[in-house]
Amino acid sequence: QVQLVESGGGLVQPGGSLRLSCAASGSIFRINAMGWYRQAPGKQRELVAAITSGGSRNYADAVKGRFTISRDNAKNMVYLQMNSLKPEDTAVYYCNAEILSSYSAVPRDYWGQGTQVTVSS
Repeated sequence: QVQLVESGGGLVQPGGSLRLSCAASGSIFRINAMGWYRQAPGKQRELVAAITSGGSRNYADAVKGRFTISRDNAKNMVYLQMNSLKPEDTAVYYCNAEILSSYSAVPRDYWGQGTQVTVSS
């Protein structure tokens, strides 16, 4: 079984920073792309940032220059450093990874349970 567990959410004032972490565990053979998505109340889930196994990154326009995604392949972890946070960044943030497990022939998407980020004064 494969699991993704996020941590690091919370309440922060506008202009502040938070760092989200996501740990993948279980019977993992290989992790391909990893990423962060978010879903605000009444809105669809959207991609925030993604990173390939080789380190190529892409970001949503709304977070470019403020958020940085990184990963530690040895630890099966992905991070999201969020700076200059705005109230519109308030959402539940979900970790996502395409993982080939030890008992599957094809990779599939896995999701974490989500962590709440609230930006408010």
